[in-house]
Amino acid sequence: MTQKRITDDLQALLDVLPASISQAVVKAGKAEELLEIILDLGRVPVARFIKGEVPLSQKEVEREDIDCVVERIGDFDADNRAGIERSLHRISAIRNRRAHIVGLTCRVGRAVYGTIDIIEDLVESGKSLLILGKPGIGKTTMLREAARILAETKRVIIVDTSNEI
Repeated sequence: MTQKRITDDLQALLDVLPASISQAVVKAGKAEELLEIILDLGRVPVARFIKGEVPLSQKEVEREDIDCVVERIGDFDADNRAGIERSLHRISAIRNRRAHIVGLTCRVGRAVYGTIDIIEDLVESGKSLLILGKPGIGKTTMLREAARILAETKRVIIVDTSNEI
């Protein structure tokens, strides 16, 4: 069985956040359990962890906070998602009726090596495989790992319209 190894380059995500929020995430600790950071206009910023949420400030998110992040990550696609270049992190925008961004969900992207040991024989068989489950349990992580394993011996092409793989 392969030893699990996790890489997330969390610093790349922290670098696009306003300094006060970035520092609050670091201060909250539990970086390995961090799932996402929520910045909604008029609400306090929140860090969501595997087990619960932690407010990152008593101060509500302001337009400048959202603009700060948007300036650093670039354009959003038609599905209101953007990524941080050369990372697996994904930022989803919530827009109001006037198409102004009023909220951001900054999801931590992680590459976890050794997640497909249990199904590696199925992946390598070349047969179709359906992966189902609740949000956040590792479906995308497993698919990413399967693609990596297959790419060692075969040509792999991924069509991913949401830029998660």
